[in-house]
Amino acid sequence: MDFIIQNIINALQWGSFYALIALGYTLVYGVLRLINFAHGDIFMVGAYIAFFVAGFLLGPALGLSPFATFLFAVPLTMFLTACVGVTLERIAYRPLRRKGAHRLYVVITALMCGLILEYSNLAVLGASRLKFPELVEKAIWNINGVTLTNLKVIVIVAAIAVFAFLNFIVTRTKIGMAMRGISYDKFAIPLMGIPIDQIIVFTFILGSGFAGLAGLLFAMSYPVLEPFMGMIIGWKAFIAAVVGGIGDIRGAFYGGFLLGFIEVGVVTVFPSTYRDLFAFTILLIILWMKPTGLFGMPQSTKI
Repeated sequence: MDFIIQNIINALQWGSFYALIALGYTLVYGVLRLINFAHGDIFMVGAYIAFFVAGFLLGPALGLSPFATFLFAVPLTMFLTACVGVTLERIAYRPLRRKGAHRLYVVITALMCGLILEYSNLAVLGASRLKFPELVEKAIWNINGVTLTNLKVIVIVAAIAVFAFLNFIVTRTKIGMAMRGISYDKFAIPLMGIPIDQIIVFTFILGSGFAGLAGLLFAMSYPVLEPFMGMIIGWKAFIAAVVGGIGDIRGAFYGGFLLGFIEVGVVTVFPSTYRDLFAFTILLIILWMKPTGLFGMPQSTKI
């Protein structure tokens, strides 16, 4: 029994990382009908921003304690990563949107933005891996044979809190109503006096900020940074969002945890090399049975 509970906790941790990144994918798609393929690399940039922010706060200039550094690093990392996301929107996506470019060109642009982030990092910092400093003293609790750490608790609680916050924003606020309105009819919304560009910027702030939070928490849990760390986890989070029903907040959240449970479940039975094969096969079967995802709804285009 303790073996099962241990794997459930591990799956919740991995699912939390996927869910945090998938929420950013689904936010942007829900508003713009744009798949921001650079989002995984924004997660990577967030991890590196957290590294340099933590290094500055821990350094001789300020000399803060590790825990105080963690408290300051969370909002600073989210803010700076959000600035990266907004910059991409202003430079890359907004000009295409205003020119009415075909969606295919926007997708190609998103892919190129991701590659630019990766190889810019590689060019500036090199290919050597960086070790993330320890900001929170690791506490390990052993409860009836089940090992639980404070970092796992922080990651899981953060994912649940972010989901609850985003769900409140989208469903209970005026700006959330505007976000849903843009996804329904982006041409009628400006006629109602709603500033569409400001709503889109707010969407990128939310998605990129929480990607930065995911990068910080991931770096704290697995303290090795490298320029391509966002590629695989970003693609997996995107697939999780699609399986859950991309464009739906609940779908991204539950899809991330579903992928985490599948991966950990496969590793407990089969060799780790089979993890991605079995995980993606199961997700493909789910999409074959329900093409819109678990929480997605069929959409029709008005002519």
